[in-house]
Amino acid sequence: MAKDFEEMTELDLAYKILNDAGKDNPIFYRDLILDVLKKKNKSLQNEAAAISEVYTMINMDSRFQHIADGKWGLAEWNPPDVKKRGATRKSLSQFDKSEEE
Repeated sequence: MAKDFEEMTELDLAYKILNDAGKDNPIFYRDLILDVLKKKNKSLQNEAAAISEVYTMINMDSRFQHIADGKWGLAEWNPPDVKKRGATRKSLSQFDKSEEE
């Protein structure tokens, strides 16, 4: 199993960890990254640099979403709001005025 983790990218492993944790369990960024590095068996000569590197990758990947208080989850847990297309109040009032003429 550990060999499987070593073959995964850091981002794919972070995705797996969050997905396994579930929607109701976002993970604090440092805990998530340290778990990724541990599972990848990466030696940490400079922990701060390693955390910064993986954090930057996660931050740039659209699969991940900052939830709050330094916790991360998956973007698919909270799909973006779909804005309904429709007439605005202003356009409706203009429509009403044109009918009166």
